[in-house]
Amino acid sequence: MSLAGFGRAELEAMLVGLRPKLHRYAARMAGSSIDGEDIVQEAVVKALAAYDGGALVERPEQWLFRIAHNAAQDHLRRRQRDRSRITEADMTTIEDHSASAEARLAAAASLRAFMQLTPAQRSAVVLTDVLGLSLSETCDVTGATLAATKAALHRGRAELKALAGRTDDVAMPKLDPEGERRLRHYVDLFNARDFDGVRRLIAEDVQVDVVNRARLNGKKEASTYFGNYDRLGDWALSLGFVDGRPAILIRNPRADDAVRGFVLIDWRGEEVVRIRDFRHVPYCVVEADICFLTD
Repeated sequence: MSLAGFGRAELEAMLVGLRPKLHRYAARMAGSSIDGEDIVQEAVVKALAAYDGGALVERPEQWLFRIAHNAAQDHLRRRQRDRSRITEADMTTIEDHSASAEARLAAAASLRAFMQLTPAQRSAVVLTDVLGLSLSETCDVTGATLAATKAALHRGRAELKALAGRTDDVAMPKLDPEGERRLRHYVDLFNARDFDGVRRLIAEDVQVDVVNRARLNGKKEASTYFGNYDRLGDWALSLGFVDGRPAILIRNPRADDAVRGFVLIDWRGEEVVRIRDFRHVPYCVVEADICFLTD
C-alpha cells in the first residue's frame, strides 16, 4: 500500500487505529507514558505535514513507526538521556529466537526497566517482542543494519532478563507540602462539584489540553471543560503520581474505582495556568506507572 491515492482522511483513520501501538513504543522509549504521548503527538503532526507535502510512501505503517521512532530519538536527545550506543559487532549469523517467553517478559517489563537499556536495545526489543514486528521491519523503522538490530535485540533481552531477577527497591515519590496543599484544594473543589470555586483558581490565560480531543485557551473557553465534567457522573478524583510526577487520578466509581485517566496541573503561584487531561487516551493509563498518594 502506498500513500499515492491514499486520502488524508484514510491517513487520519490509520493514525487513530495505530495510536495505541505508537504510544506503546514511544512510552517505552521515553520511560514515561506522559512523554510517550508528547512523542506521538509530534509524530502525528509530522506525518500529516509530510503527507501534505506530497510524501510518497510504499509501506504506510512502517513509515509511521519510523516517524515515531525519529521523534522519540529527538526527544531523548533533547533530554540528554541518550546513552552510548553499543559497538556494532558482526552478529549477522545469530539466529533469531523470538520465543513467546521473551515476548511475555518484554511486554510485562516496566517503563523503568526499559530505561535501563540503551535506546538501540529499547527500539529492537519493543518493536520485535512487544509489537511483533519482524527483524526486517524493525530495521526499516530504525534504519539500523540487520547485524546491529540483532546485536541490540540479543543484549536488550539479556538485560531485561537480568533486571527481572532483581528486587525493585525504588522509593515511593513524594509531594512537597505546598504542592500537595494546592492540588488537594483543587481536587476537593472538583469532587464537591464546586466548579465556581475551581474557576476562581484558574488564570485568565489558562491553557487546557484535553489530550487527543481539544485545546482550549483562556478562562472563558475553559468553562466548556468544566461544564463537560459537571454533566458526567462516572468520575471521582484522587491525588497520586503518574510516572513519578504529581497528578490527579480520575477514578470510575461505577467500575470498582478503576483509574481511567489522569490530569496534570501546572501552577503559577496560586493560579492554575495549564491543565492536561488524559481521560480520553486510555492507552496512556495502560502504559503508565500509577500510584495513589498515601497519607
